[in-house]
Amino acid sequence: MRALIQRVTDASVTVDDEVIGQIGPGLLILVCAMQGDTAAASATLAAKISKLRIFKDDAGKMNLSLAQTGGSALIVSQFTLAADTSRGNRPGFSQAAPPAEGEALYQQFIADMSALDIPTATGQFGADMAVRLINDGPVTIWLET
Repeated sequence: MRALIQRVTDASVTVDDEVIGQIGPGLLILVCAMQGDTAAASATLAAKISKLRIFKDDAGKMNLSLAQTGGSALIVSQFTLAADTSRGNRPGFSQAAPPAEGEALYQQFIADMSALDIPTATGQFGADMAVRLINDGPVTIWLET
């Protein structure tokens, strides 16, 4: 699985002019299931993200994890993270998991984050979403299992 995480002061996702997910301080997690990914990959990714020490401690150093800060996660599916731009100018997405598998792994990832006691909000799989965020830092990190 692939994820792009952004430390945020707040973030939201809107579908059809309705806010369907919103968080305060925490992480915006854009996630993509790749061909061959499994539930184990989802659990590994969730555990890694929850433990990443990318939040400031009292001394201003990135030394605290999402779990330690009590922050939330806004989890948004984004198949375009599978983009292959190695040939031509039009990205290919053949490395992304098929839609049914991708949605199942997206739901699994949400469940895995929730099981780690991370408060979660979500986007809507396959929807045309508008994502709003205030990147804190900015801190943006690419992860892959």
